[in-house]
Amino acid sequence: MPGLRRDRLLTLLLLGALLAADLYFHLGPRVRRRLQHRERPLGCPCARRAASPAPAPAPSAPRRVEPGGGGDPGSKLRALFAHPLYNEPEEPPLLGPEDSLLAGPEALRYYRRKVARWNRRRKMYKEQLNLTSPEPPVQLRQDASWVQFHLGINRHGLYPRSSPVVSKLLQDMRHLPTISADYSQDEKALLGACDCSQIVKPSGVHLKLVLRFSDFGKAMFKPMRQQRDEETPEDFFYFIDFQRHNAEIAAFHLDRILDFRRVPPTVGRLVNVTKEILEVTRNEILQSVFFVSPANNVCFFAKCPYMCKTEYAVCGSPHLLEGSLSAFLPSLNLAPRLSVPSPWIRSYSLAGREEWEVNPLYCDAVKQAYPHNSSNRLLNIIDMAIFDFLIGNMDRHHYEMFTRFGEDGFLVHLDNARGFGRHSHDEVSILAPLFQCCRIKRKTLLHLQLLAQADYRLSDVMRESLLEDQLSPVLTEPHLLALDRRLQTILRTVQNCIEAHGEQSVVADGPVGQWAPDSSRANATS
Repeated sequence: MPGLRRDRLLTLLLLGALLAADLYFHLGPRVRRRLQHRERPLGCPCARRAASPAPAPAPSAPRRVEPGGGGDPGSKLRALFAHPLYNEPEEPPLLGPEDSLLAGPEALRYYRRKVARWNRRRKMYKEQLNLTSPEPPVQLRQDASWVQFHLGINRHGLYPRSSPVVSKLLQDMRHLPTISADYSQDEKALLGACDCSQIVKPSGVHLKLVLRFSDFGKAMFKPMRQQRDEETPEDFFYFIDFQRHNAEIAAFHLDRILDFRRVPPTVGRLVNVTKEILEVTRNEILQSVFFVSPANNVCFFAKCPYMCKTEYAVCGSPHLLEGSLSAFLPSLNLAPRLSVPSPWIRSYSLAGREEWEVNPLYCDAVKQAYPHNSSNRLLNIIDMAIFDFLIGNMDRHHYEMFTRFGEDGFLVHLDNARGFGRHSHDEVSILAPLFQCCRIKRKTLLHLQLLAQADYRLSDVMRESLLEDQLSPVLTEPHLLALDRRLQTILRTVQNCIEAHGEQSVVADGPVGQWAPDSSRANATS
C-alpha cells in the first residue's frame, strides 16, 4: 500500500508539471497577445517606442562666464561685463596697424623660424642620445591661441574686451601636453654665480619654470609653495616672502574685472612633475635636482639661484603639483619692452627708507620730471598702485611697458605672486602715489565706484570669476572680503583729495598736459 501511494503522488506531480509547462509556454503567450490587441491597434509602430523609457539627458557642461558673453542670467559677473562702462568705445580709438603691437606677417615669419630651429635642435638631441620617437615635428598654426593672443595686443591693453582668444588660451594652457621644461632666463643667468648666504636674492625666493606646450606656446609655471589659508608672518620682509601661485591667478581675474587688461592671461593647473617636467626637459641641471622624498613624493628644487637646499623643494603628491601658468608675452626681439624703476620703489635692505617714505611733498618733484610732466605715465602708475593695494603687493620695484606705444603706453602688471599674503592687514603705504599726488583717471574711479555697489560687489564678482579656474577655490573667503574693505579705503582716499582740491583737479578725464606744481596737495593729504 505505501508503495502504491508513492506512485500516485509521483504521477500527480508529473501531471502538475506538464500542466504548468503548457500554461507557461502555450496558453500564457496567447492571453498576453489578446490583451495587447485590446490595448492598441494592430500594426501601430510607435506604441512600443512610446512605452520604452526615454534616454537620460546628457549632463550639461559647467557654465563659463565670459566678459560680455553668456552665462547664468542671475550672474553678477555677467551683469558687470554687460554694464555700459565695459562696452563704451575706448579712447583714443584704434586707427590702424600702428596701434597694434605686432605686424602680423613679420611675427609669423619670426615664429616659423623659431619652430624650424626648435625641430632641428630636437632632432639633433635625439640623434645624440640614439632616441627614437614617433612624435612628428612641431607645426606652427596661425590660429593657435597664443599666436592670436600676441597678434591681438594693442595700445589699449594685452587683449580686447570680450576676446574669445583669451578663453581659448586659458583652456589650452590648462590641457595641452608639455613638450619641454626649463629654467627661466634670469635663473639661468644666476646659475653658478649666486651667493646663497645673501639675505636678499637677486631674483626673488621662488622656483619658476618655463613650460612649452604641444602648440609651441609658452607659459611661466610657478608651483604651489603655500596653502591657501597660510598668511605671511608679520615679521617677514616683503622681499623674502614666498611667492604664491594662487596670487598670480587671482591677479589676472582682478585685472580683468577692473578693465585694466594689463596682466597676462593666467590659469591654474595640476602638473605631473614627472611626466610634464622631468621627462621632457633637456636641461641636465634641472634633471639633477629631482628626487623622491621620504614620503615617496617626487620633488625638485632650485640648484642655486634662490634656496640651494632640498628642504626648500616643492613636491608633488606624489606626482601632481598645483601651479599657475602665465602666458608669455611676445619675444623682446619682436616687441621690445622698457623696464623702468618705480618712482615709489621700496628699500631692499634690512634697514633704510626711500625719499617718498619720509617726504610728503615727494610727488611735486615726480610731477615736474620727464616723462611724468607731459604724459599719462603718472596716471598709469597710480592705476598700478591701486591694483597693488587691492592685492596687497609691496614688491613692485619696476614696471614694464612696450616701447612701440611711447610714453603713453600702458604698464604691464607682471609678477603678482607676492600679492594676497595677508588678508588681515592693509598696507596703506602702497597707495602713496594716489594720496601724495591726489590724481586718478575718471575711468578708473568710475569702475571702482561701480564695484562698490551691492549689485556688482567686488568680492562677489571675484568669487564668481575664480570659479572658472581648475584650482578653485583660488582665494579664501577672508581674502575676498579684504578686497571690499580695501576698495572702500581707496574711495575714501579719493574723496579726501576731492574735498581738499576739488574734483576738477583730482579726476583726470583724458591725457594730461603739464602738471601744475602744488606743494600743498601732498602736505594736506599725507
